[in-house]
Formats: sequence, C-alpha cells, structure tokens
Amino acid sequence: MVGRMERQTASSSASCSPSSAASTSSACGGKKRPDFLNMIRSAACLNSSSTDTGKGRSKLSTNKVTHGFHLVEGKSGHDMEDYHVAEYKYEKNHELGLFAIFDGHLGDKVPSYLKANLLKNIIKEPVFWDNPQDAIKNAYRSTNKYILENTKQLGPGGSTAVTAIVVDGKDMWIANVGDSRAVVCEKGSANQLTVDHEPHTTNERERIEKQGGFVTTFPGDVPRVNGQLAVARAFGDQSLKAHLSSEPDIRHVPINSSIEFVILASDGLWKVMKNQEAVDLVKSIKDPQAAAKRLTTEALARKSKDDISCIVIRFRC
Repeated sequence: MVGRMERQTASSSASCSPSSAASTSSACGGKKRPDFLNMIRSAACLNSSSTDTGKGRSKLSTNKVTHGFHLVEGKSGHDMEDYHVAEYKYEKNHELGLFAIFDGHLGDKVPSYLKANLLKNIIKEPVFWDNPQDAIKNAYRSTNKYILENTKQLGPGGSTAVTAIVVDGKDMWIANVGDSRAVVCEKGSANQLTVDHEPHTTNERERIEKQGGFVTTFPGDVPRVNGQLAVARAFGDQSLKAHLSSEPDIRHVPINSSIEFVILASDGLWKVMKNQEAVDLVKSIKDPQAAAKRLTTEALARKSKDDISCIVIRFRC
C-alpha cells in the first residue's frame, strides 16, 4: 500500500509461507543478516521478500471451482503488509470457497488479524445462511469494533479488504472496504464488482466532512483523509476512526455459464493496470495459479512498487 498512509511506523513481519491450497501467510520478520544468509533464508521461504504462491480446487460442488494465488513484496521500504485467504470449508452440508485480500498500512497486525478472523466471523453470523448480505455487514462492523478496541495489541494501523465467498459453486458474495478490488470476466468482458473508496468522491467526501474530517489534495499527491489516509473506508486506523467507515459495499453474483473467472487483487496491481487489461492478459490461461503469477509479473514490469497480491478464481474447470 505504498503511499496510502503517511508512515509513522514500519511493519516488523511479513507473509511468506510455503505453497498450499489455503492461505498460509505468517509473520517472519527479523534483523538484517549477511547477504549469503539472506539468500539461504529466501530459498527456504524464511525471508520476507519471498513470494507466496499456490492453488487449489473445490471437491464437492457440482460447479467446480479452482483458484490460484501469487503475492510479491513491494519495493516501498517496509516489510510485506498484504495477507490473503484462499481455502474451502464445509459447513451445514455446503461447500464454501473463502477468498480474501487484506492490504495493510502502518504495520501488518491488522491485516494479519483480518486473515485469521473476518471470514470466520461472517460464517458465524446467525443470519448467514438466510441473509448473507446482512451477515457480511454485521461481521465487518463487529470485526472493526474489536480492532479499534484492541489497539494496544493490534497497533494503530489499518487495512483494506476484499472478500469473496462462493457457496456450492453457484453463488458468490463479494464485499470490500478501501481500494482492493474484485473484477469478473463475463463472456470476455471485465466488470468491476467492488467500489474503490477514495476520499475525493462526492459521497465519501460528504460523509467525511459531515463527521468532522477533511480531505486534502496536495500537488503531486493523492487525496487523503485528514492529510493522512488515501482511502475513505478501512479497518482499524484508530487516529482516524471518527472519519472513516468500515461499511462494505456488497455484490451478489450468481455463477452462471457466462461467468468465467474473478480476479481479487490489492491496489499494487490496479494502480498500473486497467480492469480489461488484466482480464485480457489471463483469459487464455486456464491454470489460475499461472494466471495470478502472470498478473503480478506484469505489474512488476510496469514498475509497481507496492506489495502485489492476486487471487484468480475460475469456474467449471
């Protein structure tokens, strides 16, 4: 999330676990070591600059779902602050595909907490099976409340989020706060499913100012809430809690024959790539892990300096 928050602290840990079907990022920061030790640690995935990659597939759903993910640490001068979830769970005779990207700022404790808890909190909501939209709203709200009440443990930072829950390969519920984005390929065309919550948009600016905050736009910089945060909605951020929202935008997407795949990614990708460009780049790549890696590689080639996290979810593969 390079440039999103005026940095006050640095993250002390990062995501760097071995490949698997599920998200397995873990903290692994440390003091500087000689170059040859860093090379050994990187080869063993013990260094925060290691990539995190993997893939998996559904087992029970009639409409098969496959996914692949690829995460790369950026060159913005701090440790990795992106986390992801990509796994399948079986609840009440249903198969749930659970996917998420969490893009942190001012440290990695908030995105790490979200990785471990947000999707679990959504599924635990009593209304989840009858009203997934209300369950998502309730869980986003209660999770943010917990983060703000526990800043001593989780720190002053925050995180954006984009989450996707696929139920039995037939229905997908997408939600987001901030500028991590979900884009679907439908009959070859890109359709953005999420809303980029930027401070300068009319609705967000009005809400922020109504709550006593302000939006600044200095030459050469992006609009920021109170001159600090470059997104209008996020989890955490104790110092800005009165002026931020954690209310998600939510979309329900029935998985029909026209839906080919979905890309979830942090803004490290979207800052340098348009939605249709991303879809065109990987629509012929059937392996979702290879597709996710192709997207991150292209973002790096286009000089993205931010952490880049990408999940590609394919249907009927």
